[in-house]
Amino acid sequence: MAERKTVSRQRARNILNTAAKRTVLVTGDAMLDQFLWGDVSRISPEAPVPVVEFQRESFMPGGAANVARNLTALNCPAKMHSVVGRDDAAKKLRALLNADNVDCTKLLTDASRQTSCKMRIIAQRQQVVRVDRESKANLEPRLAKRLLKSIDTSLARSKAIVIGDYGKGVVTQEFLNKLKVLAQRHGTWLSLDPKPVHSLDLRDLSLITPNRKEAFELASISDTTYNANPLKDRKLMRVARQLLGELELKVLLITLGELGMLVCQPGHKPFHIPTVAREVFDVSGAGDTVIGSFTLAIAAGTDPIEAAIVANHAAGVVVGKLGTATVTPKELLASF
Repeated sequence: MAERKTVSRQRARNILNTAAKRTVLVTGDAMLDQFLWGDVSRISPEAPVPVVEFQRESFMPGGAANVARNLTALNCPAKMHSVVGRDDAAKKLRALLNADNVDCTKLLTDASRQTSCKMRIIAQRQQVVRVDRESKANLEPRLAKRLLKSIDTSLARSKAIVIGDYGKGVVTQEFLNKLKVLAQRHGTWLSLDPKPVHSLDLRDLSLITPNRKEAFELASISDTTYNANPLKDRKLMRVARQLLGELELKVLLITLGELGMLVCQPGHKPFHIPTVAREVFDVSGAGDTVIGSFTLAIAAGTDPIEAAIVANHAAGVVVGKLGTATVTPKELLASF
């Protein structure tokens, strides 16, 4: 008989109440998300492209910074450890993080870097194009050393770390190796959302949260099968076993879009959690919501299945919003 587990609304409330007394550190690539909103009513005479009539502009924290604001939106204290440039994008990002109650006193500045900024042009609730302005060079060794030292100092008062790696130069193999050592020394949970295009040794992490495509790429296995029941998808099960064994993870959480999530742990059968999303408008930043809410729940003392159920509900709420959004405690609890 298949394993069953649920989380009641009261249990979810207790998890959030406990998480409010914990601090989660967030490191990696902090970015600024810019949105240009407008309408399209005609095609340009200059080229076969739509003409977007500008209406308004908005900014939100992106990348690892979006993970941090997802944590504070659920009343979990978050401390941002990253590096940004000395530019307008960095000023906007700091102001937004402060407004979201994210502690960004450990956000370092490097005048030689450009703060990563992703500009999305949206018309009729659809993304038309995205423009990226960023630096991808690895951090200078002195900056990486300063960043690790500040993380080490903060770990005395933290239960978990989330690494937001988007391939923008903050998370190198050397940085990750030293972060693993620090986490092991302090007994701290270490979560990372992997990007296969940025090849890193992911062994000995507590959690990774790839989507299906990323999981297959990490395992170097071609994805040629599909089953509406992930537990009967033989290739997916093979990928899960391989990644768990090779990477020596505590938890492998594979997000499956409309099919929900697959939770895999050593010595346990894979556990499938169906999606609770009622409608999907935008998946931008949904992965940040998943890893943030899962790690928040772990910091609150839950087991991985409970943490994944909480993360699944959080993602189900956030994909029903436009842009890199967050979920509030009230919205999350209402979904249970």
